[in-house]
Amino acid sequence: MAEAGAARLADPDVEARLARLDELLAGLESAPGPTTRSATEAVGLLTEVYGEALARVMDHADGQLAERLADDELLGHLLVLHDVHPEPAERRAARAVERLRPAVQERGGDVEWAGVEGQVARVRMTSGGGCGSGCGAGAGAMDVTDAVREAVLAVAPELTAVEPLTAAAPAPAPAFVPLATLTHRGAR
Repeated sequence: MAEAGAARLADPDVEARLARLDELLAGLESAPGPTTRSATEAVGLLTEVYGEALARVMDHADGQLAERLADDELLGHLLVLHDVHPEPAERRAARAVERLRPAVQERGGDVEWAGVEGQVARVRMTSGGGCGSGCGAGAGAMDVTDAVREAVLAVAPELTAVEPLTAAAPAPAPAFVPLATLTHRGAR
């Protein structure tokens, strides 16, 4: 029996294989003929069978094991792909935003989960830096928006979009006017 983990692929190797798979499938889809249709159908059927096997694993997994499986990046993506992820899309997306929050706060901004409306994720975002929107810092805010969008849709592709909600500036505190000034008008 092989040593546990001996045949495992490192994440970069998995990513390389997925990229190559995309290339091969794109090539197959663009080539005409019955052999291409058969090969594409074979890939589709194989994917369905593996999806069913993964669903059965999840059926047998207790809560703690299911959570551990879902927390693995590759398995989590496969669970989403086959629609057997144990967590709802909203919870996965909220966790992704919370994971990004410290990095955004380090840059002087903030991002906070605001929920899902229909199939659209909503996040509250504030930018930092203290110079407001007029100093050309839009690229930094766009980078954060793009990072949030990418992170949310990676873990919850069932959602169709991520809409940033700009946090409103706090209302200015009312000026203090002593009561005596109001009641003694013209007394001088």
